[in-house]
Amino acid sequence: MKTLFDLPESTWEKEWKNMPEFIQNKQEPYAAIIIRFNDKESLDEFSKLIGQKFTKKSKSAWFPFKSHWGNNKNIYK
Repeated sequence: MKTLFDLPESTWEKEWKNMPEFIQNKQEPYAAIIIRFNDKESLDEFSKLIGQKFTKKSKSAWFPFKSHWGNNKNIYK
């Protein structure tokens, strides 16, 4: 399977001129804690307290809420 850079120059490089470089800075948390819950009721109560939805499979969250999709979802024009 060929990658983009394995294709002849005429197919991609002429279109790639003056394209902006993509830079995504990694966001590191100020602090991180582990909270354990004895039962579903406790998890639900915590969820209501901070105003975020959690399930048994939830592994992490930002507080205040920050979407894992960033500020916008794949906007193409």
